[in-house]
Amino acid sequence: MSEYQKYLDSAISELRRGTLVLGVLSALDKPMYGYSLIQVLHSKGFLIDQSTLYPLLRRLEKQEFLKSDWEIEDSRPRKYYVLSESGRKFLADLIGEWKSNIKIINSLLD
Repeated sequence: MSEYQKYLDSAISELRRGTLVLGVLSALDKPMYGYSLIQVLHSKGFLIDQSTLYPLLRRLEKQEFLKSDWEIEDSRPRKYYVLSESGRKFLADLIGEWKSNIKIINSLLD
């Protein structure tokens, strides 16, 4: 792998890392468990690994942006996550910032 490719891969990784919270919160308007969330995100082209998602979900829950409930009716217990009220506000604020940044970047690229 060339030096250029290493730098490009690193920059792309940084861009993606900055969008993880926005992407995950955007998908949790209805309750989902981790694996189903990964499937939904992947179906939209937003690739996230389990080893990245689960710590992020726990952190967002600790910050009270997500609520969770255990579903034990199926053969395997599953923890379902959904946006809390403060999570909805947080997401709305992030979306506003995202849209503002898009305008700024687009003006720089023109």
